[in-house]
Amino acid sequence: MKLGIVQHAIRESREATLLHLGQYIAACAAEGAQVVILPELHNQAYFCQWEDPRMFSLAEPIPGPSTHYFGRLAATHNVTLVCSLFEKRAAGLYHNTAVVVNPTGTIAGIYRKMHIPDDPAYYEKFYFSPGDLGFHPIPTVAGTLGVLVCWDQWFPEAARLMALRGAEVLIYPTAIGWSPEEEDEQLRQQDAWITVQRGHAIANGLHLVAVNRTGYEVDPSGYTPGIHFWGSSFVAGPQGEILQQLPIDEEAACVIELDLQRNESVRHGWPFFRDRRIDAYEGITERFLG
Repeated sequence: MKLGIVQHAIRESREATLLHLGQYIAACAAEGAQVVILPELHNQAYFCQWEDPRMFSLAEPIPGPSTHYFGRLAATHNVTLVCSLFEKRAAGLYHNTAVVVNPTGTIAGIYRKMHIPDDPAYYEKFYFSPGDLGFHPIPTVAGTLGVLVCWDQWFPEAARLMALRGAEVLIYPTAIGWSPEEEDEQLRQQDAWITVQRGHAIANGLHLVAVNRTGYEVDPSGYTPGIHFWGSSFVAGPQGEILQQLPIDEEAACVIELDLQRNESVRHGWPFFRDRRIDAYEGITERFLG
């Protein structure tokens, strides 16, 4: 599977950002990418830094304008696209939704973000209802994609269920960064982000791709100091090895070929699925067992 990953910063307008993304998609396709992955909520600035009911006007139905736009790009360049959109499901009901678009321009499947954060500068619970589609990989002509979204990265249960249902690669569109006030924490947070995901790759014997945005985005409300998205998009192999990593503070895109046969060969040597004690895991569905 040849993957293109696009780490970008927001432009001065939605229209300019969409055009910019189209150029990156074309460049990845020209290098032979079969699948191109974009960051979380890539069409506009990360509006979840503040709570403002006016932001609901950014949401759109699926299918809708963005899926039509990216569908045309997918068909033009003969690629599968992994997009991330603010979905308007109904009046007053919204989701943070990943959409996989076929090379024909049709929708292969969607995934609604299951774990919704609510922290300073990440007020997503104000905007998004938790996903209700569960953890189901999306089959495509390029392979079976286990698409999750951002905060899902920290939960091993999500990665495991995608793997158990046949995902060939775990994919995380992401919008994560530092507060300018957290200098002492910055590198520790970034290292934890990379480490936990490498652990998912190892525990499930799968390749893993995290695609983050980059650049500084102001909080228009002035309540928080804004977010410096830390980029660092990366691809890990099924033993957690880093196969590709993009820079922290600049836009970049790359195409990398994954040898999916390594998934099986690694699982032969590390047969974690064989040795799982499924008879003893009943407590995993409890909130707390203390």
